[in-house]
Amino acid sequence: MYHYLDFEKAVADLEAQIFELKKLAAAEDKIDTEEEIARLEKRVQSGLRDIYKKLTPWQKTQVARHPDRPHFLHYAKRLFTDIVPLAGDRKFAEDEALQAGFARFRGEAVAFLGLEKGHDTQTRLKHNFGSARPEGYRKAARIMEMADRFKLPVLSLVDTAGAYPGVSAEERGQAEAIARSTAQMLNLQVPVIAVIIGEGGSGGAIAIAAANRVYMLEHAIYSVISPEGAASILWRDAGRAKEAATNMRITAQDLFGMEVIDGIIPEPAGGAHRDAQMMIDETGNVIAKALAELVAKDGETLREERRAKYLQIGHSL
Repeated sequence: MYHYLDFEKAVADLEAQIFELKKLAAAEDKIDTEEEIARLEKRVQSGLRDIYKKLTPWQKTQVARHPDRPHFLHYAKRLFTDIVPLAGDRKFAEDEALQAGFARFRGEAVAFLGLEKGHDTQTRLKHNFGSARPEGYRKAARIMEMADRFKLPVLSLVDTAGAYPGVSAEERGQAEAIARSTAQMLNLQVPVIAVIIGEGGSGGAIAIAAANRVYMLEHAIYSVISPEGAASILWRDAGRAKEAATNMRITAQDLFGMEVIDGIIPEPAGGAHRDAQMMIDETGNVIAKALAELVAKDGETLREERRAKYLQIGHSL
């Protein structure tokens, strides 16, 4: 059974019926429930398609934050082999929210960056809910420098509400660390591909998403601030987050239309968590296609195209 969002009640009721029928069939051998289960499963798929083709920005925000949604480590386990994680910023400490290192992607050596939220209480605390501290961004810059030196493509998977805003992070230079990570990525002379797999929040996301190609999952969000944060600043009322989400244009469809991102990766009916393996494989296919296009370009062209991409954002509006 899934964690159901408030707008999925009709589907939740149908799947509860399916669960009870399967339990009944397991207990009573003579009862044939297959036909009824098949009928209900068709209704579930139809209901999910109807609901998910007309999601509001706030509903997409809820889907992007779904607790069952696959996170960075799920993607890494399925997409990468020969993983060599690297730790520490060589200045202060290790940051568990921002994962980084080297691996093979479909046989090719790459550097990887990923923001990991965690999937239960223990791992969420370990990874600080995906909110990296300054040492995480300094580690990212260190890995990118090594990737540039050894001519390895950089693959980045983003899922964060934003960088950690605590006093300790500010004392250790959070803004400076984010700026240096962003600048390092913009200066790379290797292919850089980023995918927003859930939330892409503020500078904490752009620090590892200033890429040659930026893709978003269909129900991911990407914005300068969370809807709750925007509502608190604009109206001093976090309860107006739904209104803020609508006005901020944070969905993949909005951002593709504004040419902020380069493509949208379709999700299964009901969101990425409904078929995580298919979602991860399709994301891998998109990355592989983009990588094949970018590796043919020389380093200076890659860097200039990346810089031009970000300088042009907003000109068409």
